[in-house]
This record gives sequence, structure tokens and C-alpha cells, in this order.
Amino acid sequence: MVATPAWPPHSLPRLYVDQPLAQGLSLTVDGNYLAAVLRLGPGDKVKLFDDRTGEWLAKIAEAGRKRVTLSVGERLQERESVPDLWLVFAPIKRGRIDWLVEKATELGIARLLPVITNRTIVERLNLERLRAHAIEAAEQCGRTALPELAEPQKLDAVLQSWPEDRLLYFADEGGGEPFAPTPGPAAILIGPEGGFTGAERAAIRALPRARSITLGPRILRADTAALTAVSLWMRAAGDW
Repeated sequence: MVATPAWPPHSLPRLYVDQPLAQGLSLTVDGNYLAAVLRLGPGDKVKLFDDRTGEWLAKIAEAGRKRVTLSVGERLQERESVPDLWLVFAPIKRGRIDWLVEKATELGIARLLPVITNRTIVERLNLERLRAHAIEAAEQCGRTALPELAEPQKLDAVLQSWPEDRLLYFADEGGGEPFAPTPGPAAILIGPEGGFTGAERAAIRALPRARSITLGPRILRADTAALTAVSLWMRAAGDW
């Protein structure tokens, strides 16, 4: 994965690497962006994070157009604490789902779980592309943790195996209680843009841990509803 330029300008680029980091470790990464685009060379520094041990300062030991060798130095920070919130959502069209995954990552979601419903119009997802969007968002926003991206599942399978210790806040277009999150493991369920069928709504409401909620008087698109609910939960959890 290429490094994302940090903000503000002239600060160090951040790079996600999919392996455990430790002081003194030497590793090799793709040099196209660091060397060819950013024109970094031996002695220049970057920040690395691995979704396991936190963020580390690294120095370029060798630089070529194809490969760059990095030497890991001091740890800058531990892996961040992530609120225990899942986003369970029906896949939507490309572009909008990319934006949804990017913003959910920025907001600190712990797990992304796509569900296939009767009215889902997108049943095949490019999980590799979605993960790349999550990584880029984490690189840009200084996050040291990535959300887990689960394989898509049928809605009925998700409901049948739902954990007993996790609340499921169901954004019900048919109406519900004003969203007032309570502490503890939780998930937010957002349906497709065509809404859930009557049978699906009944099955969700029958789940003991499900809570029907409303997000206000306006009709929201699926991605807007998802991020609105996540933001409200994060604020109630003290993570906003």
C-alpha cells in the first residue's frame, strides 16, 4: 500500500504495513510512491502503522524506484482504543459505498459487516478495493487501527447468529424510538435504499437485542443514515 501524504503539508507521510512492527526491524516496501513520486531518499523519515502495535517512526535506508528499505525506530504511539461498534449495512452502488467505508473508518468504526437483503441491488463486493479505501482513510487521518471488513452475509444468517451481548440498533423507516444509545457493545443496522421488506422488519424486531430507532423527520439515503447513526453513537459513547 502506498503512503498517503500527511496533513499539514511537509509533515511526514504515513504508511500502513501488513506485518508486526518493532524497533530495529528492517523491511522493504514498494518504492514507486516514496521514491518516484515523493522523491524521498536515504535518511528521510516516514511514519508506519500496522493495526497491531501502534505507530512507529522509520528511516529510509535504501531507496530505488521499485523498492525502498526502511529501518524502524521508536514507537510514536500505541494502537488506539476502538469503540465496540459495528456497522451492519446493505451494499450500495460503487462510489457511494467507497465513501461510506472511508468515512466510517474516519469515525472509528470497529467492524464493517455487509448484509444481503431482499432489496439489495449490489450483491458482489470488491472487498480488496473497500479495504484499500479504509487504509487510505486511516493513513490520512492518523488512525492506528483499521476496521475489520467482514465477508457479506445474508440478513437471515446474521440475525440467527446474532451475539446475545450486543445491542442492534435498527434504523427503521417505519418508525421507532429516538436514537438514545446506551453503553456496551452495539451495532447499527442500515437497510438498502429500497428499504427492508415487511418480513425482514418483523424478523429484525423479533430479535431480543434489537431496538427500532428513528433518525429524525427527514428521509435519508442509506449512506447518510449510516454515518449519522454512527456519529450519534460515538458522541454518546464519549468518542466524538
